[in-house]
This record gives sequence, structure tokens and C-alpha cells, in this order.
Amino acid sequence: MWSKRTQDELPQRPEKPAGAPPASAVPSTEPPRRETNTMSSPSRVFDPEPISTRSTGPAALGKNVTIKGQIFAREDLTIDGEVEGTVECQEHRLTIGPNARVQAGLKAREIIIHGSIQGNVDATDKIDIKKEAKLVGDIKTSRIVIEDGAYFKGSIDISKAVVNKPAPQPAAAPQPAPQPAAAVPNAAAAVTAK
Repeated sequence: MWSKRTQDELPQRPEKPAGAPPASAVPSTEPPRRETNTMSSPSRVFDPEPISTRSTGPAALGKNVTIKGQIFAREDLTIDGEVEGTVECQEHRLTIGPNARVQAGLKAREIIIHGSIQGNVDATDKIDIKKEAKLVGDIKTSRIVIEDGAYFKGSIDISKAVVNKPAPQPAAAPQPAPQPAAAVPNAAAAVTAK
């Protein structure tokens, strides 16, 4: 499989003239070249995975992550670390994990709480407070579930879910009251078609 190359197969290098300085003394703008021996095997090209085949699971902040600031998510989000600031997942689900310690205002479509939250919580659809959860703050939602054993201190504002209904029709212009017909000797002649 391995074969030795003969001298005539190797590339020839030009010999240096006797008066030329050594290569290390002359600054060069070209990067140094390296000779490599290669095996004859097919080359492989690794293409990065397309984004569309990425896992579709929720984004997650682990229990060793601490964030201070604002979080805006355009996908489902799970928080299991520490967050201080605001968290918004307007059209998605926000899950607060059992190790989470959140001091933030939360806004999402649906919020599931397993950990500790200190701040106001606003969900357009539903809030689910699990038995090991602790929530100190005001809640605004259309549906809520508080399991037995959960700690909650604050107020709850239940609002009706927003339902898209057709816009009301403008009121028609008032019609003038019909005038009483004058006494006509022949009533059949007085009726006109409209």
C-alpha cells in the first residue's frame, strides 16, 4: 500500500547562490510553507447542519445561569436559574423550573411555576402554580390553577380571554316616520309600488 517515491517524483528546490543570505535573515511577507505528506484518501467536507433541523424544544436557562436585565423570547422558554429584571414570551409558554429564583415581571401566553418568583405575573391564557412553587406578586390572567401546598401572596385579576369578534356595524341613519295617507275615495289607486 505504501510506496516509496523516487527522487525524480519529488519536487526539486532551486539551489541557493553562494552569496545569498540565509533565509532566516531576510524578512519575508509570505507565510512559511510547510511540507506535508498526505495519504491518498477521499477528502470529506463537513457541512454545518441546517437551522431547520435543529431541535424544536424550548430554550432553557440552566440552574447555574444568572441573568440581570431583560429577556425577550420568541419561543417557549424554561428558566431554572436566577433572573432579575423582566421576562417576555408574548405568544409562548414560560416555565419556571424548581431551582429558579426569579425577581422579575413576567409576561407570556402561558406560565407554569415550579420555583420561586418575586414580581408581577401577566399571562394572556393561563397560569399554573405547582405545589412546590412560591409566588409573591400580583397576577393577571384569564385562567389560573393553584395546586394545594403552593405559596401565593398577592392579588389576582381574572380577565376574560380576548375573542376576535366582528366589528360592530354602524347604526343606520334613522328613517323618517311614514306620513299618514290622506283619505282617498279609491284606496287601490293610492297605493304605489316602490
